[in-house]
Amino acid sequence: MSNRPRYGARRGLLWWVRVWGPVLLAIAVICIESTEMMGADNTSGPLRALYEMIFGHVPGRRWDLIHHYIRKSGHFIGYGLVGLAWLRAWWFTIPHSRFLQDSLLAMAGTALVAAADEYHQSFLPNRTSSPWDVLLDCCGALTMQLIVYIFMRLVRPKRLRRTA
Repeated sequence: MSNRPRYGARRGLLWWVRVWGPVLLAIAVICIESTEMMGADNTSGPLRALYEMIFGHVPGRRWDLIHHYIRKSGHFIGYGLVGLAWLRAWWFTIPHSRFLQDSLLAMAGTALVAAADEYHQSFLPNRTSSPWDVLLDCCGALTMQLIVYIFMRLVRPKRLRRTA
């Protein structure tokens, strides 16, 4: 028997933890990353040391641009994973829904977390807050969901046709 949460299974505490636990974990990670400790002024040193260990020395001005792209890539990938956690949770919670419905709910959850994150950062002295970051976060989530959709269309098309 599979350990995968089943659609018609009785929804006890373990089911809720297995289905919605990844969403809570993703939100917890975002909350930690939204602190002053994870501001650009605190991440530049360690990331630069790691980057230079792999690629060699980089001048200061160039490092600022590289650091910016590393941080924005983190937004894109991180919120892509947040979006996947939401998508998975809705997929298991609403048994006969379509992928589009679950995806829209996942996007709404991701956008809400991203907006709350940016709002929180607006109160921190060493953090910036931008609606463009919310858009970037949502683009990361949408991209990951499109990858999942394409994969499912190619590899498991029957999974997309869930009927009552």
